[in-house]
Amino acid sequence: MSFISVLFALLIEQARPLGPRNRAHAMLRAWVRWSARNFDAGKSSHGWLTWGFAVGAPSTASLVIYWLLDVTLGWAMALLWSVAVLYVTLGFRQFSFHFTQIRDALADGDEGLACDLLARWQHMDVRELPHSEIVRNVIEHSVIAAHRHVFGVLAWFSVLAAFGFGPSGAVMYRVGEFVARYWRNDTKHRHQPVSEALQQTARNAWHLIDWVPARITAVSFAVVGSFEEAMDGWRQHQRHLDDDNDALILAATAGAVNIQLGKTSANLSKDDDKPPAESTTATPAGHSTGQNPELAHMAVIVGLVWRTVVMWILLLALLTLARLLG
Repeated sequence: MSFISVLFALLIEQARPLGPRNRAHAMLRAWVRWSARNFDAGKSSHGWLTWGFAVGAPSTASLVIYWLLDVTLGWAMALLWSVAVLYVTLGFRQFSFHFTQIRDALADGDEGLACDLLARWQHMDVRELPHSEIVRNVIEHSVIAAHRHVFGVLAWFSVLAAFGFGPSGAVMYRVGEFVARYWRNDTKHRHQPVSEALQQTARNAWHLIDWVPARITAVSFAVVGSFEEAMDGWRQHQRHLDDDNDALILAATAGAVNIQLGKTSANLSKDDDKPPAESTTATPAGHSTGQNPELAHMAVIVGLVWRTVVMWILLLALLTLARLLG
């Protein structure tokens, strides 16, 4: 059933992607804001209570609905619920339009427009960046966004669904990422800042949640790319004693496609009105070998991501078939 849920969610998302200001994400922002306002008292213990309530309640609700539908109306309705949840939490189109617009601007030779689009997407100053650094930033942000929107969600969904927990893993992953990013941005832009204790709790929890999915994504890129070079990038990253998840993904990606990534900041924070997508903080150690990123490498990255998606779908299909035959 996991395979069917993922396949239908991806197909629907390609045909009718969620808009940036959709109702589901608006409800999530309101919920997270309410949780912080009512439970954040500035201490570490309150931070974990607030985080557990903000992340645990939506995850548990998705699980309870899944079980109720399965028991009362049958597996077909439970499957539809999983598809609906995955449609909200999983998908390329929630971020890929940024990548496409910048790529088209660079292809047309309009570097100024590409810089404006990148600055608007990531809220960063790119006025002095050379061409290769613009391309590098776009690739880095897009790779991490693909991990956040697709592969990390798939990892947690697949694992928990295999044990009968339905789509709760996908909800936990995306909400866990969102609160770490949103509470930090909320502190910067609003009159009622979130306490440092809660921000630190959200960052720590997100690092733990993303630890295994980040390594699964790195291995997946290695399998569909250049395996030996990707593993070498992983080893070089480990020599820096850096446990940052985003940096590991970029190091493996750099080796998989033989380009230099990770030397610029991979800070992927967004403003408060955007749907959950990217990471909270990252300062990759960098991959020292490979070519400087060029426009042609953006197509290579697209191919790498899509090959990984196909690999995931085939793997889920095989696991589903084995379960049916077993």
